[in-house]
Amino acid sequence: MSKLALVTGASSGIGQAFAERLAADGYDLVAVGRRRDRLEELAAAVTGVEVQVLVADLATDEGLDAVAEVCATRPLTMLVNNAGVSHYMPLAELPAAKARELVTVKVLAPTLLTRAALPGMLERGEGTIVTVSGMFAFSGPAPYSVMPRRAVYAGSLANAVTMSQALATELEPTPIRVQVVCPGVVATEFHSRQGLDLSAVPRMSAADVVTASLRGLELGEVVCAPGVEDTGLLDAVFQADLAALAGQSPELAKRYR
Repeated sequence: MSKLALVTGASSGIGQAFAERLAADGYDLVAVGRRRDRLEELAAAVTGVEVQVLVADLATDEGLDAVAEVCATRPLTMLVNNAGVSHYMPLAELPAAKARELVTVKVLAPTLLTRAALPGMLERGEGTIVTVSGMFAFSGPAPYSVMPRRAVYAGSLANAVTMSQALATELEPTPIRVQVVCPGVVATEFHSRQGLDLSAVPRMSAADVVTASLRGLELGEVVCAPGVEDTGLLDAVFQADLAALAGQSPELAKRYR
């Protein structure tokens, strides 16, 4: 039986790199994005596999429902939740429409697409769910002097990390694999589409992000941080999270009395 991967945001950047790599590995593809011309270029460029082009805007109910329907009815081997928008600005300045779009694409869409794909994966006894987040997921405690003003964006990335970790635990007795990928700054169109010039900033390639993700799956990593050499740093963060969780009490803490 052939392998089938659905990749959102497949028209450029990390999503395109995932689609190209998975096609090279023999996966048939459902390539999801908003730009038909880019998706058709992708479909024409890969060989030896079937590629379904699905034009959909995950910020809309219609687009999200259409992709969720495919997730629920096609025998997906892998789901890659990659689609994203940036909208970097302080919350007080962030237009409501942009806030809604950001949360819909980065939080609601991965949730609903994963929910749609999971029952079939469980029934078939195989499947992999990859969600692309970013290192800004860990930026909440950063001081004002160094933290770019992007609270909603960073919060959406943090949601992907926690949800993936919790889902991996839920699915631990099953063969389903879950991973969240947290790259740093990547050399894609993602920032330039918002008018940001990061050409002088050292950036990882999208292909390297995909390499890290696929190797991380082989290593059993739930949280894949392609640019972090010392994984003990991540372990320390997660152990601190669990220590804080375990340190709670029904008694009011002394500092509040």
